[in-house]
Amino acid sequence: MYKNFFIIIAIILFSTQIQAQTNSAGPSKHRIIMQLSSNDTLVWKGLMNNLKHLKAGWSDSVIIEVVAHGPGLDLLTKGKTTQQEKITHFKNMGIEFIACENTMAERKIPKESIISEAGFVKMGIGEIVRKQEQGWSYIKAGF
Repeated sequence: MYKNFFIIIAIILFSTQIQAQTNSAGPSKHRIIMQLSSNDTLVWKGLMNNLKHLKAGWSDSVIIEVVAHGPGLDLLTKGKTTQQEKITHFKNMGIEFIACENTMAERKIPKESIISEAGFVKMGIGEIVRKQEQGWSYIKAGF
């Protein structure tokens, strides 16, 4: 009799703990880190379509960061980007656009030449690795 009583108590306690964890976690978020290393404007258009579809499908339950490095930095460079309007739109939706400072130094591109919607990291590829280590899903933009 006592054995059944303890089993029932254990089940109730376990169920309560699971319920508390579920309620405190809130809605699950998809976290996506996207790598852009191409200056091909068709790749940029494809990236913008991917961003549009991810936000349309998952709305606020998706967190997206786009890291541009190498030739991909042109997407975030004033006078070179063809996607300024869409970047502004997606930035307002919470998508982060990140410029690689190593690429900027190598190409002698000052921060003032990067669009205002972009943030910065010292090492673009390092940011991608760090996010993957934190459990983010990785997607490389391009063909």
